[in-house]
Amino acid sequence: MAPPAPKPAAAPAAPAGRPLNPFLANDPATKARRMARALVSDLVVYNTARRDTALKSGTLKEEFGEEIRKSLEEYVAQVGKELAESTTYFNDALNEILAGGQKIW
Repeated sequence: MAPPAPKPAAAPAAPAGRPLNPFLANDPATKARRMARALVSDLVVYNTARRDTALKSGTLKEEFGEEIRKSLEEYVAQVGKELAESTTYFNDALNEILAGGQKIW
């Protein structure tokens, strides 16, 4: 009779409460937070100069109103209305990323 095959080594442990690789997380909140940040980051990447000008002039909401509306619609479609309405992830991303840390939304 052959000896039993060795068990594979366990994956390295992640800190308590956090997955080893956050991109592999199945947690809806983590996915929603990541989606909000990605959508808002795209606004900045594709409109850097426009964003900087609007931020300096205090017209960020007006200047990006249409893009924000479209991004929010995509966000709700991706994460679901209930999660979108029960969290501040999208607004947090707007404040942190688009508004450069200012609390505008």
